[in-house]
Amino acid sequence: MTGMETVRVELGERAYDIVVGAGQMARLGEAVLQRFGKRRAFIVTDEHVAPHWLAAARDGLDANGIESKHYILPTGESTKSFEQLERLLDWLLGERIGRDGIVVALGGGVVGDLAGFAAAITLRGLDFVQVPTTLLAQVDSSVGGKTAINTAHGKNLVGSFHQPGLVVIDTAVLNTLSEREVLAGYAEVVKYGLIRDPGFFEWLEGNGERLLAGDPEARRVAVVESCKAKARIVAADERETGDRALLNFGHTFGHALEAEAGYDGGVLHGEAVSIGMILALDLSHRMGLCPGQDVDRARRHFASMGLPMDIASIAGARGWDAGTLIDHMRHDKKVLAGRMRFILARGIGDAFVTADVDEKDVAGVLKRSIAAATS
Repeated sequence: MTGMETVRVELGERAYDIVVGAGQMARLGEAVLQRFGKRRAFIVTDEHVAPHWLAAARDGLDANGIESKHYILPTGESTKSFEQLERLLDWLLGERIGRDGIVVALGGGVVGDLAGFAAAITLRGLDFVQVPTTLLAQVDSSVGGKTAINTAHGKNLVGSFHQPGLVVIDTAVLNTLSEREVLAGYAEVVKYGLIRDPGFFEWLEGNGERLLAGDPEARRVAVVESCKAKARIVAADERETGDRALLNFGHTFGHALEAEAGYDGGVLHGEAVSIGMILALDLSHRMGLCPGQDVDRARRHFASMGLPMDIASIAGARGWDAGTLIDHMRHDKKVLAGRMRFILARGIGDAFVTADVDEKDVAGVLKRSIAAATS
C-alpha cells in the first residue's frame, strides 16, 4: 500500500516489525497471518475505541480467516487496575484461550498496557499484537514491551517486560481523535527531539502545526521517526538499565502530577509529560546545566503548539504542595538506593540521567510552576 513503512525492532529471536501507514486496519489480518500464521485472536479494546474501530479490526482479521472474540474495557487511566486485570484474565481463561491464542490490544496506552500485561502472565506468556489508536500509543507505549497496571503507591509499579510480536499502526485512525488527544500524543513526539535528535526537533518546529492540523504526510513522518528512535533505544537497552531511561524525560515530574490529580481524566498522560518536560528543562537550567536560550526555544515551540507548560494548566492545582509532589516522585520506578533519578538536559537533543539533584532545586521549580496557578 502506498505510504506504508516498516520499522524493525532488533531484539534477536524476539525481533518484530512496526508497520506504519494509512489504511493498515484493513490489512490487520494479513499482517497477523504473515507473522503468526492462522491463530485465534482475542481483541481487547475499550468503550471509547470499540464504536470506531472494533468492527474494522474484526473485519480485517476475518478477511484472512482469523477467528476473533472481543472484550471491552471501561475507558480511562483508572482501568489499569488489579480489578480490571482480574476481570480480563477471567474472560481470557473462560474463553479457553490456548497457547496458540493471540491477544490483540486495540486502543490507546491504557488498553495496550493492560492487555499486554494480561498476555504476559496468562499461560506464562502469550503472543500479542499492538494496534494503537492514539498518537501517544503509536509513538510510545505500543513499542518496547513495557506492560503494567497502576496501584495506590504509584503508576505502572506492577508489570513486566513483554514484547509484542507485531505492531500495526494505522495513521488514519488519528482523524477520529480530538485536538486535545492529538496534542497529548504530540508531547511524546517532541520528546524524541529533546532527548536525542535536535534535527527532528527542528523539523517539528517547522511541521508540528501541519501535524496538528491533520496533514497525513506530516503525521506519517512524525510517527515513523518516533518509532525509529524508540526502536533504536529499545534494541540497545531493552530492560532500561541504561539509555532507555532517557525515554522517561519529563515522566518523573509527569507521573507525580498524574498521581496528585488522581487519574480522573483531569490531566492526560501526555499533558502531564508536557509539563514535566518543561519542569525538567527548568530544573536543568536552575542547576546551570542547560542554556536559557534552549529552555526558551522549547517553551516557544510548546506555546505555539498549545502544549501545557505549567502546573497552572491543571484544573484544581491551586492547593497543590511541592512537598507532596516530591513524595510521589519517591515512589517512582527510577528511584535507586533511596535516591530519586531525573532525566535532565544539557541542551536540546542532549539529555542524560542523574541522581545528583538537590531536592531544594526540585522544590524550587515546582513551587514556581504552582505559583503560576495562583498568580
